[in-house]
Amino acid sequence: MNRPSTNFRTLDLNLLKVFDVVMAERNVTRAATRLAMTQPAVSNAMRRLREATHEELFVPGPTGVTPTAHAQALWPTVRASLDSLHEAFEPQGFDPRSDARTFTLAMADATAALFVPVLVQALHAEAAHVDLRVVPLTSRDPRPMLEQGQADIALGFFPDVDAALAAEGGDGLLRLEPLYGCEYACVMRNDHALAQPGALDLDAFCAADWLRVSFAGRPRGYVDEALARLGRERRVMITVSNFFTAGAVVHQSDLLTVLPRSFVPATGFAAQLALAEVPFEMPGIEVGLLWHRRHEQDTGQRWLRDTMRRAAATVAEATHAAAARVGQGPAT
Repeated sequence: MNRPSTNFRTLDLNLLKVFDVVMAERNVTRAATRLAMTQPAVSNAMRRLREATHEELFVPGPTGVTPTAHAQALWPTVRASLDSLHEAFEPQGFDPRSDARTFTLAMADATAALFVPVLVQALHAEAAHVDLRVVPLTSRDPRPMLEQGQADIALGFFPDVDAALAAEGGDGLLRLEPLYGCEYACVMRNDHALAQPGALDLDAFCAADWLRVSFAGRPRGYVDEALARLGRERRVMITVSNFFTAGAVVHQSDLLTVLPRSFVPATGFAAQLALAEVPFEMPGIEVGLLWHRRHEQDTGQRWLRDTMRRAAATVAEATHAAAARVGQGPAT
């Protein structure tokens, strides 16, 4: 049986504002605080919107509410429309020297170690009153963080997101802009037995004991997937969630790891490490900037993206030079 359609002419648009905040908070009490409303008023607004759309929007849970598939599909359009209306009625320029704003950036620890010092210099150079909040990536797909407003931009290597956006043909709600590329390298302590020219062939690679870095907690990484395509596998003794830990473990053990070559200086142990080429074909790394289209016209967000582009150019130049110096050891 077909559901009755929503009558937009009689829809109270204030309900969409409430819906937007409940989607962001996933909790009626917190949404009520943000909206300066009572909790019953927020609940009543969601009931009215449910009746108007003839669709369930949220499922109550012990810690809040979970959006239904219909709510998830509806939210990007509502969020973008509210942002457009806000910009139309209250157009605002942005001057980082006088406008105090806080931006949230999502990135892995090694990316933050490379970018944050450059960003600090940029903020000082502009005498900016901007505050930057860096939060960790816990997934290779940060789209939910951006859609839910948990981050303004995400920075990193997101091949699955790139493929999904390409399949949408540029009509999606997110944008991914490549910034610079780098390659994977095998990393071990300087005096490791495999740190000799030609020692790390495919058989030696598979026979070695490995440390895997997976900030997303995946049981198989890109290296394991590439080996599987060859019908091979490796022994992973330990999986850690950040690059710094990988450097700390590898430089004082017999374990090997695979890291982006340009990230090796950020481990803090580059002088104690040797690098070798991965002895099979691996796709390159494209570090990119990911953001939501609802921020396209926000002048503050445009300033943030421009600042990140300039920082990326500086990071790429510095890390590639540093990685080349690290790569002059016997294993390369």
